[in-house]
Amino acid sequence: MESRPAPWITALRHSHGRLRELVEPLDEDQLRGQAYPKEWSIAQTLSHLGSGAEIFGLFLGAGLAGEEPPGQEAFAPVWAAWNGKSPAEQATDALSADNALVERLESLSPEQLAGLRLAMFGMDVDAAMLARMRLGEHALHSWDVAVALDPSATLPAEPTGLLIDTVDQFAGRMGKPAAQPRRVRVTTSGPERAFVLDTGEPVSITDGTGAGAALPALALPAEALIRLVYGRLDAGHTPAGVTSDVDLDELRAVFPGF
Repeated sequence: MESRPAPWITALRHSHGRLRELVEPLDEDQLRGQAYPKEWSIAQTLSHLGSGAEIFGLFLGAGLAGEEPPGQEAFAPVWAAWNGKSPAEQATDALSADNALVERLESLSPEQLAGLRLAMFGMDVDAAMLARMRLGEHALHSWDVAVALDPSATLPAEPTGLLIDTVDQFAGRMGKPAAQPRRVRVTTSGPERAFVLDTGEPVSITDGTGAGAALPALALPAEALIRLVYGRLDAGHTPAGVTSDVDLDELRAVFPGF
């Protein structure tokens, strides 16, 4: 896994640029259209990214100052403010808030990045992990917008190449143990990786190098595995060429998404 913050921050900059290209041409009717999450419009998805940028900024500020990270009481006013915006404001302000967060990360010196530490969601988080968490949120919610405009949309290569080596960190938090647990040998392309997915308690993804051929196999693009873990690999958005010895609906139920 990439441990330096710079590649993650660069990927965030590029992800922001792709999102801006998607959003700026949209009119209000399009912004009111449904995004991938059934309960959110495109504007509401952007609002989530905008409020998330503000909240990540609070975490970043606390880490740089050596202070305790903000708690839930700091988030509610942010969410309320964003929920009160019009669809056009949610879109415009989300791009602005997102850019401000990326610019702030880009402005940090190597010394500041090296010294950033904070306790966040029960983890010891450094600058690379903070940017990594934001990239995961940003890339997947950007896909939520992109796929509403183009059903064939996939995750771009840059975030895929970074995030594929973090799926083990998210599997346990996002996975719901299967009623009949199994172990599956998973191989990906673009980039090539090998994992073992265990759908028991707890759900886990571990290194699959040398995994036994007796295990049922799943082969798919790396971006599709990331989307599976994030609950975004329904039948209508599963790329051609995926092969599986396991019913994909069984695996989809393990990762219901958010």
